[in-house]
Amino acid sequence: MLPTDLSPTSRVWVYQANVPFASSEVEAVTTHLAAFAQQWVSHNNQLRAGATVLHDRFVVLAVDESQSGASGCSIDSSVNFLKKLGSHYERDLFDRLRFSYEKDGEVHTVGKEEFVELYAQGEINDETIVFDPLVKTLGELSSAFRKPLKDSWHVRFV
Repeated sequence: MLPTDLSPTSRVWVYQANVPFASSEVEAVTTHLAAFAQQWVSHNNQLRAGATVLHDRFVVLAVDESQSGASGCSIDSSVNFLKKLGSHYERDLFDRLRFSYEKDGEVHTVGKEEFVELYAQGEINDETIVFDPLVKTLGELSSAFRKPLKDSWHVRFV
């Protein structure tokens, strides 16, 4: 879980699963994430970090860099951890050519080509809510993670 007192300027990384986690898996994944965040260090300094799963498919890591910044080695350790986590749960967390959108209260994740096709067919439109896994800060995660397609970088593909 993300600590509520992390600064809005805290750095975030969002990893999108190719398929959603089952409810029982979300609980287990959240436990693994919490354990990782508690032991995550940079140059022998404990990182003030947290992690969570959003919408059963987005794994979010956050670091308050005002105390100690994430180094290349610490970021590598998070990537290695997430690769193992994804492998264990048979999820691909590193496919950046998948887009997630909301329709009828449900989140869907599809490949870029299918996303373009859905737009052409009118299944999604400029007002469809999309998710931006490229947000950089906790503040952006709160304010700009969900946005209409017309206001996102996704629009350049349709």
